[in-house]
Amino acid sequence: MKVVFLDRDGVINEFPGNGKYVTKLKEFHFVPGTLDALRILTQEGYSIYIVSNQAGVAKGVYSKQKLEHITRNMLRDVRAMGGRIKKVFYCTHFSHAGCECRKPEIGAIRQAFELANKTIHSAQKAFFVGDTESDILTGHNAGCTTIFVLSGREDRRHMRGWKIKPDYVARDLLEATDIINERNLLRSSQRKRRALTVKSVRRRSNEKAS
Repeated sequence: MKVVFLDRDGVINEFPGNGKYVTKLKEFHFVPGTLDALRILTQEGYSIYIVSNQAGVAKGVYSKQKLEHITRNMLRDVRAMGGRIKKVFYCTHFSHAGCECRKPEIGAIRQAFELANKTIHSAQKAFFVGDTESDILTGHNAGCTTIFVLSGREDRRHMRGWKIKPDYVARDLLEATDIINERNLLRSSQRKRRALTVKSVRRRSNEKAS
């Protein structure tokens, strides 16, 4: 199972600014290259999930209906370019609510794997792409390979003070997609080498036995 988890603001769409939210459709703009990245990931057989904190709903900055409207249009545009997002998980609660769905908690990741009849242990083969320390902590807490993209809120200067560092750093989601594909090619070649080694050992054992 090939799985990628993505933050939304700063990864898929342009970051609206510190303390600000994307409150209406006309404020939602894809980061350049994102639609191509989502198409490539879809063509490569990845299940793509979005995991995003949207506390602006709880604060009354925008309504859940507005958020759903933005999401429907986002998914439509992604499909039109050949990509497919399997499911979007939003946490619309206050940051102090203590819920399991707000990053860096991993409730949304756990739920995604449960929907696929998998356990959280499957996250060890998954990727989490985000633009903040909270995103990287979320991926780390779940056991994912983490990729920090520089297209959003935080940059390398912020990263220097983090206790948990990302596994990789990329300019944006398109560059992160290259990293993801290269990593999976490496994993695939390692599996093939292990399989060939096992076959070789068994063949030699059979030859000795005969």
